[in-house]
Amino acid sequence: MRRISKVKVLPGYRLELEFDDGVCGIVDLSETVGKGVFALWRDPLVFDQVRIGSFGELVWDDRIDLCPDALYLKVTGKKPEDIFPALRGQPTHA
Repeated sequence: MRRISKVKVLPGYRLELEFDDGVCGIVDLSETVGKGVFALWRDPLVFDQVRIGSFGELVWDDRIDLCPDALYLKVTGKKPEDIFPALRGQPTHA
């Protein structure tokens, strides 16, 4: 499991992230704003309050948390089996 070590808020609901393995990149979360629990982010000041949780995830108070592995996949463009080798060769279910 990857951990986020640094986060910087950028304009337009984007975040610059650095992970524990040194990988850095930007994620654009603008498409989620206003949907479901992400309605909180309609207020940009709430979005700006992001912090890194105790497991290296991104958190906004106790209301929203984002998985660091999912964000790592977004930043790197990798597939889950690229970072979790045990998933390789697993049968797919339709």
